[in-house]
Amino acid sequence: MKETFIDHGDWTETQYEPDDPPPGKTNGGTAPASAPATKTGILTWPVLDRAAYYGLAGKVVDTLLPETEADPAALLLQYLASVGNMVGRDAFVRLANADHHPNIFVLIAGRTARSRKGTSGQDVRVVMEHVDLTWTLENVKSGISSGEGIIEMVRDIRQEWDKKAGTLVTVDPGVADKRLLLDEREFSSALNKMKQETNIVSRVLREAWDCYPPVLATRTKHKQSVATKPCISLIAHITLDELRQRLDKLSISDGFGNRILYSCTDRSKLLPFGGNFDPIVLTSLGAETRAAVETAKTFGSVTIAEEAKPVWAAIYNATEATPPTSGLIDHLTARAATQTLRLSLLYALLDSSPQIQAPHIEAARALWQFCEASARYIFNELSTDHIADTIVQELNDIRPSGMIQRDIIHDTFGGHVRALDIREALKKLEAAGKVRHAMQTHPSGRGRPGKTWFAV
Repeated sequence: MKETFIDHGDWTETQYEPDDPPPGKTNGGTAPASAPATKTGILTWPVLDRAAYYGLAGKVVDTLLPETEADPAALLLQYLASVGNMVGRDAFVRLANADHHPNIFVLIAGRTARSRKGTSGQDVRVVMEHVDLTWTLENVKSGISSGEGIIEMVRDIRQEWDKKAGTLVTVDPGVADKRLLLDEREFSSALNKMKQETNIVSRVLREAWDCYPPVLATRTKHKQSVATKPCISLIAHITLDELRQRLDKLSISDGFGNRILYSCTDRSKLLPFGGNFDPIVLTSLGAETRAAVETAKTFGSVTIAEEAKPVWAAIYNATEATPPTSGLIDHLTARAATQTLRLSLLYALLDSSPQIQAPHIEAARALWQFCEASARYIFNELSTDHIADTIVQELNDIRPSGMIQRDIIHDTFGGHVRALDIREALKKLEAAGKVRHAMQTHPSGRGRPGKTWFAV
């Protein structure tokens, strides 16, 4: 990707070649218009359609954008996630006999370590501090280490029987406010924890996104961690390479992966002298957001307006009528309808509307299409074949100088995968043109020449 820097005085705009859509804003602080997801069959960098910058959410992004290097899509998604958690379980929309609350899971995947992921998170936090400082201090937490740890952050009151007093006594007052926004700036660490055999993070997060069952609990007999009707949202940051390497196939296909809204993120521009938000503007944005949140808490059940039902039906039918395949992207986008519905709910709540209107659905559709395109861009090279993907990753990222076949069997998989299955995977990869082999002697000089495999 060729970059050209244009000096605008107090900020520098990054321009890209026409065949690679710009990942951030265009000149003037306006979020970019839509761009095709593919060109000549090659996936290109996703760009969020302007329709997603609807209402108050769009106003917040457009106001912040001139004073930050953050990606506008990252700002938008993190703002929506924050607002949804502030509202909590007090508003929901019903679909297929299930209540969908405004809690969403957002994954900000940076092109590089300099994608200003953290900047986008901090910018949104500054706005939310002007909405509800107590919430930002007490309900936004980080450090996913275990499923039990997540439940503990929103745990119920604990009581034990006092034999002497002959009554129940409170040994832990618990957490009264069940809203929790998990803010994970180093999500790769959490993904590593999730791979541990006894870790229940994935299961807890899946149930938390569903808001069902209404009680999160560990499945142990002693010292159970229990949380009744929590509202848990997630904002996570990671680079594209780390995400591809660390989000294993089980997490993708077991349902955790398709509860996430993915966002390909890059810095929007260069600001050599930084950016400074006007305190008066922040106060105004905070007041508008606070008014919308407080109104939304009074709604309870939110419905789809009659005039908007044909719009929703068209989107739902188009999404659900697509025949499923066994592909990885199918797993990641399997909740397209429910994700779009939750986003529609968020746009409606920010409009202080007790009904989801057509513009809310259109904005949600645009945002979902960007998230879907981001998932395709990130995981396009992966398949549902864990063995094959592991071999390709090993040869590409760790052993670019090649690897002898018996070392692949014993070192890469530690003897836990049958040699026959590994050989079959290598044959398929070679037929697909992803790897090649040459006959070479082992560096130790032992035995006959064997196959050394290289990534193509």
